[in-house]
Amino acid sequence: MNFHTRKWVKPEDLNPNGTLFGGSLLRWIDEEAAIYAIVQLGNQRVVTKYISEINFVSASRQGDIIELGITATEFGRTSITLTCEVRNKITRKSILTVEKMVFVNLGEDGLPAPHGRTEIKYVKDQFQDGDADS
Repeated sequence: MNFHTRKWVKPEDLNPNGTLFGGSLLRWIDEEAAIYAIVQLGNQRVVTKYISEINFVSASRQGDIIELGITATEFGRTSITLTCEVRNKITRKSILTVEKMVFVNLGEDGLPAPHGRTEIKYVKDQFQDGDADS
């Protein structure tokens, strides 16, 4: 799993119990997963179709640094399926898991469109064959 995004839990992110508000965390996850899908499919027009059961494993408190890990598990004809884990950056303790998130690739007409991808594309592979600016 790739952990790229980190968030600092601030007072505005807390619920009345003094822990990270689930809604804030879910917003961060949906945004990060959408960005991951966009990069993998090479198209800015993707939409969230499905998010499976969300398992809150432990709490996060003000001042914690958390990291979001996302990886692709399946490529459909017009979709990409992801899995997600959120953990405490320092302790590595799991905070939340999402088994399945499905994003759909859209064409210019706003309808599902084939993306032609079949495997994860890593950053190091995106700039081969002289594509990188020097």
